[in-house]
Amino acid sequence: MQGDYGSAPPNWPAYLLGLLLAFAGGQTIAWVYMMTHSGLSYSRSFVNALIIMPLVTCLVMMVLSNNLVTAFGMMAVFAIVRFRNILRDTLDTSYVLIVIVLGMATGTQKFASAILGTLLSSLALLYLWYTSFGSRHRYDLIVNLHWSRSVKELLDLRRVLDRHSWKAHLASQRSHEGYEGTDLSYRLLLRDSNRVEDLLTELRQITGVSRVTSMLAEDESEL
Repeated sequence: MQGDYGSAPPNWPAYLLGLLLAFAGGQTIAWVYMMTHSGLSYSRSFVNALIIMPLVTCLVMMVLSNNLVTAFGMMAVFAIVRFRNILRDTLDTSYVLIVIVLGMATGTQKFASAILGTLLSSLALLYLWYTSFGSRHRYDLIVNLHWSRSVKELLDLRRVLDRHSWKAHLASQRSHEGYEGTDLSYRLLLRDSNRVEDLLTELRQITGVSRVTSMLAEDESEL
């Protein structure tokens, strides 16, 4: 714990508190993002990055410690990495930032900071991976079908869906002038995931239903 030789002696309790608060704050923001996100571009990787980035930023500020020369050096390293690489995954960017900061910590002889940062960053990443943090399971199945009867007669269809699912959400309803019938898309939270074929069979037997297709919800977990 006496391995840092920076311009000022380190305050280890404050450092540890700062890193833990950064992790806790990032996870709080990630939880809020998961609960409030409603678009089609949800990404578990981005949620994980929301937790890691405050931790990395906290470590960056510890390494810089009001040193202007180190700050300019960090900007140069980031510019080189950004110029030479195109990172399409936000979590990959977090990994790059982590190793850059750790390199700066060792380069400025803050060896204990590098060790502490490596351990805590690794534990945080392993925790996110092991718990699959950021994954959402709101629906099991997506069912697409064509309804040739009037939209007002959907009660027969709803009875079958309600019998097989806890929750059935009409995600899409498409029809236009000159087109016979309506294309419907439902998202279902199934009562029994092993009875998907029974559900599809019953749907095909309903008068007015045709072109029934289905897709497992996990196929759209990263959009």
